[in-house]
Amino acid sequence: MTDCVFCKIVKREIPAEIVYEDKDFLAFLDIHPQSPGHTLIIPKKHYRWVWDVPNAGDFFGVAKKIAVAQQKVFNTDWILSKIIGDEVQHAHIWIFPNAQVGDDKNNLKANAEKIRAYFGN
Repeated sequence: MTDCVFCKIVKREIPAEIVYEDKDFLAFLDIHPQSPGHTLIIPKKHYRWVWDVPNAGDFFGVAKKIAVAQQKVFNTDWILSKIIGDEVQHAHIWIFPNAQVGDDKNNLKANAEKIRAYFGN
Protein backbone atom coordinates (compact mmCIF):
# COMPACT_ATOMS: atom_id res chain seq x y z
CA MET A 1 0.00 0.00 0.00
CA THR A 2 1.74 3.15 -1.21
CA ASP A 3 0.07 5.76 1.01
CA CYS A 4 0.24 3.80 4.30
CA VAL A 5 2.19 5.75 6.93
CA PHE A 6 3.37 2.55 8.62
CA CYS A 7 4.62 1.10 5.32
CA LYS A 8 6.55 4.35 4.84
CA ILE A 9 8.12 3.91 8.29
CA VAL A 10 9.16 0.35 7.36
CA LYS A 11 10.77 1.72 4.16
CA ARG A 12 12.44 4.50 6.22
CA GLU A 13 10.65 7.15 4.16
CA ILE A 14 9.28 8.63 7.40
CA PRO A 15 11.48 8.87 10.51
CA ALA A 16 10.53 6.96 13.65
CA GLU A 17 12.13 6.06 16.97
CA ILE A 18 12.57 2.36 16.26
CA VAL A 19 13.09 0.25 19.38
CA TYR A 20 13.04 -3.28 17.94
CA GLU A 21 13.27 -4.91 14.54
CA ASP A 22 13.50 -8.42 13.16
CA LYS A 23 12.91 -9.84 9.68
CA ASP A 24 9.10 -9.68 9.96
CA PHE A 25 8.24 -6.99 12.52
CA LEU A 26 9.11 -3.44 13.50
CA ALA A 27 8.45 -1.70 16.82
CA PHE A 28 8.62 2.07 17.20
CA LEU A 29 7.43 4.75 19.60
CA ASP A 30 4.06 6.38 19.04
CA ILE A 31 4.36 10.08 18.18
CA HIS A 32 1.34 10.80 20.43
CA PRO A 33 2.23 8.62 23.41
CA GLN A 34 -0.22 7.60 26.10
CA SER A 35 2.75 7.15 28.44
CA PRO A 36 6.57 6.96 28.30
CA GLY A 37 7.70 4.17 25.97
CA HIS A 38 4.33 3.80 24.20
CA THR A 39 5.28 1.42 21.39
CA LEU A 40 3.55 0.30 18.21
CA ILE A 41 4.40 -3.13 16.83
CA ILE A 42 3.68 -3.73 13.16
CA PRO A 43 4.35 -6.41 10.58
CA LYS A 44 6.74 -5.16 7.92
CA LYS A 45 4.43 -6.50 5.25
CA HIS A 46 1.13 -4.67 4.92
CA TYR A 47 -1.88 -6.41 6.44
CA ARG A 48 -5.08 -4.57 7.23
CA TRP A 49 -5.91 -6.31 10.51
CA VAL A 50 -3.88 -8.03 13.21
CA TRP A 51 -6.00 -11.13 12.54
CA ASP A 52 -4.79 -11.19 8.91
CA VAL A 53 -1.11 -11.62 9.88
CA PRO A 54 -0.23 -15.25 9.04
CA ASN A 55 2.43 -15.57 11.76
CA ALA A 56 0.30 -13.94 14.48
CA GLY A 57 2.00 -16.02 17.18
CA ASP A 58 5.34 -14.41 16.28
CA PHE A 59 3.62 -11.00 16.19
CA PHE A 60 2.38 -11.45 19.75
CA GLY A 61 5.79 -12.81 20.73
CA VAL A 62 7.32 -9.47 19.73
CA ALA A 63 4.59 -7.69 21.74
CA LYS A 64 5.63 -9.76 24.77
CA LYS A 65 9.31 -8.86 24.25
CA ILE A 66 8.42 -5.15 24.17
CA ALA A 67 6.20 -5.46 27.25
CA VAL A 68 8.97 -7.19 29.24
CA ALA A 69 11.46 -4.52 28.15
CA GLN A 70 9.05 -1.77 29.24
CA GLN A 71 8.55 -3.43 32.62
CA LYS A 72 12.29 -3.40 33.21
CA VAL A 73 13.26 0.01 31.86
CA PHE A 74 10.27 1.90 33.26
CA ASN A 75 10.24 -0.05 36.53
CA THR A 76 6.60 -1.11 36.41
CA ASP A 77 4.64 -4.34 36.26
CA TRP A 78 1.62 -2.63 34.75
CA ILE A 79 1.81 -2.80 30.96
CA LEU A 80 -1.25 -2.11 28.84
CA SER A 81 -2.02 -3.28 25.32
CA LYS A 82 -4.55 -2.21 22.76
CA ILE A 83 -5.64 -3.51 19.39
CA ILE A 84 -8.23 -1.55 17.45
CA GLY A 85 -6.87 -0.74 14.01
CA ASP A 86 -9.16 2.06 12.91
CA GLU A 87 -6.69 4.94 13.26
CA VAL A 88 -4.13 3.52 10.77
CA GLN A 89 -5.20 0.80 8.36
CA HIS A 90 -2.12 -1.37 8.91
CA ALA A 91 -2.13 -4.13 11.54
CA HIS A 92 -0.62 -2.89 14.78
CA ILE A 93 -0.51 -3.54 18.51
CA TRP A 94 -0.08 -0.81 21.10
CA ILE A 95 2.04 -1.71 24.14
CA PHE A 96 2.56 0.92 26.84
CA PRO A 97 3.36 1.24 30.54
CA ASN A 98 0.85 2.72 32.92
CA ALA A 99 0.87 6.51 33.01
CA GLN A 100 2.32 6.53 36.53
CA VAL A 101 5.94 5.96 35.51
CA GLY A 102 8.10 9.02 36.14
CA ASP A 103 9.59 9.52 32.68
CA ASP A 104 8.47 12.25 30.28
CA LYS A 105 6.20 10.57 27.72
CA ASN A 106 7.11 13.15 25.06
CA ASN A 107 10.86 12.58 25.29
CA LEU A 108 10.75 9.99 22.51
CA LYS A 109 14.50 9.90 21.95
CA ALA A 110 15.36 9.15 25.60
CA ASN A 111 12.55 6.62 25.96
CA ALA A 112 13.57 4.86 22.74
CA GLU A 113 17.19 4.72 23.89
CA LYS A 114 16.12 3.01 27.13
CA ILE A 115 14.19 0.32 25.28
CA ARG A 116 16.88 -0.18 22.63
CA ALA A 117 19.49 -0.53 25.40
CA TYR A 118 17.43 -3.34 26.89
CA PHE A 119 17.80 -5.20 23.59
CA GLY A 120 21.50 -4.33 23.38
CA ASN A 121 21.09 -1.82 20.55
